Amino acid sequence: MEANEILVLAMFGSFILLLFTGFPVAWVLGGVGVIFCVAGYLADIYLGTWTGLDMTTLGLVVNRVFKIMDNWILVALPMFIFMGIMLDKSGVAERLMNALQDMFGKVRGGLAITVISIGIILAASTGIIGASVVLLAVMSLPAMQKQGYNMPLALGTIASAGTLGILIPPSIMLVIMADQLGLSVGDLFMGAVFPGIILGSLYIIYILAVGIFKPSYAPLPKDAKSPDWGVVLRVIQSVLPTLLLIFAVLGSIFAGIATPTEASGVGALGATLLAMYNGKFKLSVLKEAVLGTYNTTAYIFAIFIGATCFALVLRELGGDELIESFLTSLPFGPYGIILFILGIIFLLGFFLDWIEITLIVLPLLAPVISALGLDINGYGVVDNPELVWFVMLVAMALQTSFLTPPVGFALFYLKGVCPPGVKLTDIYKGVVPFIGLQLTGMMILLFWPEISLWLPAVAYGN
Repeated sequence: MEANEILVLAMFGSFILLLFTGFPVAWVLGGVGVIFCVAGYLADIYLGTWTGLDMTTLGLVVNRVFKIMDNWILVALPMFIFMGIMLDKSGVAERLMNALQDMFGKVRGGLAITVISIGIILAASTGIIGASVVLLAVMSLPAMQKQGYNMPLALGTIASAGTLGILIPPSIMLVIMADQLGLSVGDLFMGAVFPGIILGSLYIIYILAVGIFKPSYAPLPKDAKSPDWGVVLRVIQSVLPTLLLIFAVLGSIFAGIATPTEASGVGALGATLLAMYNGKFKLSVLKEAVLGTYNTTAYIFAIFIGATCFALVLRELGGDELIESFLTSLPFGPYGIILFILGIIFLLGFFLDWIEITLIVLPLLAPVISALGLDINGYGVVDNPELVWFVMLVAMALQTSFLTPPVGFALFYLKGVCPPGVKLTDIYKGVVPFIGLQLTGMMILLFWPEISLWLPAVAYGN
């Protein structure tokens, strides 16, 4: 094994081990990059190796950082984050909960279906996982406990519904993926619409099945009533403002009226106006939303800088060629290799956040997918259809990382707002079926790529 290969493997191993020390991920990424750059430089001098690393390698990081900060696409990140936080404060979800609960009152499992439905709407309007999970838990868990729901089912429903925002557009994860792979944000947003709908539908079908086969897990409320036209009107009044905001943001992107960056500004303004409409807008709320946006954006961009240093040193060592040669030499065939990659990403999700996987692993895998010679139909319209399809698969795999211990952030968000009697084991039991549903949705997309490619093809074909 050559010195470069040894250093590549040691870099990955050091990164994984240092994560368990509790140091911030951004520092770990940047620190490992610097340490191994120096190690390669010293090895060339004293051991006669040829890693090609020297101090100018670290100098290139500065240029990369300036390039990141000059990236117009990434301006959409703080705008979408602000939009999500402001909508979280606007009182939209509370109105939806009250209206939809009456709509599904006579359906066994109706309260859980209400949670999933609100999760889908929040996903298409906020995309902030922590806010969605906490909000759904605070609103619905007491009602589900009072109604006698099975605790693991209630907790799994809340956690999984809250994670839909990482997939359903406008998703900040898809913005970052598009930037890293040079893909169209519009293609990824449109490509994620049907996978997101399929995933939400699988959740609802599962809850209905539980209501039929295990009715004690999802009992009907004692005062359940059939919905009347007044209930329908309240639902429309509650949903319509949020749907108009979603249409303004995604519709302007899909129609080609605005770029994703411009549409993110529309979303930020629309969320502020919606908070005013609901009487929730105050200077304290605006201050909280701005500070929350600063914190989240700074966290993401700090990891951007650390990952840039790590990835640059890794590529200088030939890490991308090493990974590509290993994967393409597997005797599984193209789809077997893709399944192997998705399995690795699923396992990485147990230990790494989606940001690290997106910034470090995804750019290394893109050349492998392009080299497999897959015949994916882009309808003559979608550029790099195999990469758009693969990104959707990866996005669905990464969604499971929010539900898988020990790093599943949705689990800890949920545990933080649960009553003292709720055990972490109940949360783990509750999310297992939903992880299976996420993997099922991923397999559906694997066998039918058209699910993620048809909509962008139709939109841009005209």
